Amino acid sequence: MTSIGIFGAAGRMGRAIAEVSIDAGLAIAGGTDRQGSGHIAPGVAISADPLALAQAADILIDFSVPGALSGHLDACLAARKPILIGTTGLEAAHHALIDEAAAFIPILQTGNTSLGINLLAALVEQAAAGLGDEWDIEIVEMHHRHKVDAPSGTALLLGEAAARGRGIALDEHSERGRDGITGARAQGAIGFAALRGGSVPGDHQVIFASDGERIEIGHRAENRSIFARGAVKGATWLIGQPAGRYDMKGVLGL
Repeated sequence: MTSIGIFGAAGRMGRAIAEVSIDAGLAIAGGTDRQGSGHIAPGVAISADPLALAQAADILIDFSVPGALSGHLDACLAARKPILIGTTGLEAAHHALIDEAAAFIPILQTGNTSLGINLLAALVEQAAAGLGDEWDIEIVEMHHRHKVDAPSGTALLLGEAAARGRGIALDEHSERGRDGITGARAQGAIGFAALRGGSVPGDHQVIFASDGERIEIGHRAENRSIFARGAVKGATWLIGQPAGRYDMKGVLGL
């Protein structure tokens, strides 16, 4: 039976992943968290030892915090185990660490594990490729009041999809945090707007706007189980893959 280890086990996503894994007939090898106490499943304790968890599990899933990523990658490298990374708020230095580790182990990193969101990203890339830069692209996202990063990892995932479709670099063409007299919108820019409030798990809308017409495509998450189901599906797909860096498109067969 495939066993899953969960980094960030005490968080909402960690517990949702454990529940979905058990329902799918998978074993929970254990979990880690900064506190190193409690249980992730009946009889399965949460510890503070990433290496021991990596050695015990067939596949690791990480929904913790960016600051813990380096240690989790080190543990997976030492144990030569694959890892799915769903932690958001990653910066360029974190992605460099992932690239280095992916030379030795399979890694699936994504800003969102929802299968629906990843299909949306494919549609966004296709639309951006087919429409010229006279079509303005705006990405609007809303999350619960406790979310600490903005734009969300999912919004950035969608922005990267739009940038790929246009053959441009997102960091050179994004507009964020407009306030005051900002001047006219730059042609070809990809704009972001982040809303926070209530208990919203995640709403995302991508707007393509041109003179006289507008295309709007989006996704609404109704609960966190969709992310847990996608994470478990992605993790089981990753087992047996050769070393390298992957995303959810491979899971969807795109």
